[in-house]
Amino acid sequence: MNDFTWTPRTDLALEAREMLNRKVSEDIPGVIVETVEDEEILTTKVNITTPEAQRTMGKGQGKYITIEAQGLRYKNTPLQEQVMKVLAKELAGMVELPKNAVILVIGLGNRNITPDALGPRAVEKIVVTRHLQEMLSPELKGGVRSVCAIAPGVLGITGMETVEIVQGIVSKIKPDLVIAIDALAAASSRRVLTTVQLANTGISPGSGVGNKRFGLTKESLGVPVIAIGVPTVVHASTIAMDTIDTLQEHASFARYFKSMEHLSDADRRTIVSQVLPEALGDLMVTPKEVDRFIEDIGVLVAGGINQAMHPHIDYENIYKYLH
Repeated sequence: MNDFTWTPRTDLALEAREMLNRKVSEDIPGVIVETVEDEEILTTKVNITTPEAQRTMGKGQGKYITIEAQGLRYKNTPLQEQVMKVLAKELAGMVELPKNAVILVIGLGNRNITPDALGPRAVEKIVVTRHLQEMLSPELKGGVRSVCAIAPGVLGITGMETVEIVQGIVSKIKPDLVIAIDALAAASSRRVLTTVQLANTGISPGSGVGNKRFGLTKESLGVPVIAIGVPTVVHASTIAMDTIDTLQEHASFARYFKSMEHLSDADRRTIVSQVLPEALGDLMVTPKEVDRFIEDIGVLVAGGINQAMHPHIDYENIYKYLH
């Protein structure tokens, strides 16, 4: 008897809302959604405004911005630059910073495990300037902010909780803003490595793979925290469910799939539990080209942060620096 029960797991507020909308057709009270589509880029803003909406969504109260571009799966440099600009614009609009602000960028994750290495890889491309502030000309100050960055590693390597390390750094340098970069998990395979989420609610390292640690939030650090995440993995059970969804979509056109046309949610879950043994149902899956994807998406995330934090640095020079 297979006791495995498929439960969707996602770090994306957009997907949490989509899953709720499948159960409840009407709008969710306290959740405001705005969508903007520009050629190949889809930007969705989800604003969770009430404690009740927070409980319903299972996500912290605050703003979530999701930038999707399916073309990121391919080596599309012009699209990558466009998404970078959108990310920079949305990040700059999320928080008001004084000209002399100090920003700390944290790259979360394990650099030795490629799907979890986004944070450390992106941090390597951040333009750090905190040590150069005294050398900047007057016309550059304010447009080249004081930025520092670190990849603190993971508990299994350091023996310390990430939040403990970051709290020590924050107490010493007293930043005005912390930006945390991390790999996430998606509930839809099409969003893996094609989606960037910004959130002003902070982040819990390891939550995407079911290994939730102490959170990096304004409450735990004492300063605003913006989380930037990219889904790099999806559960094997999610892929199975995506397959069933596709068969249902085409059921009315194929006589072999007619019986699936009106399949209930409970029946779909039963099918997945029968196909996948319990040990594999929670298996995390990532694309075989994940090395290239992580490198490209790391450049994109770092480029967006650099543009948002250093508006006086020429964009062309930033892109050359990243490569």
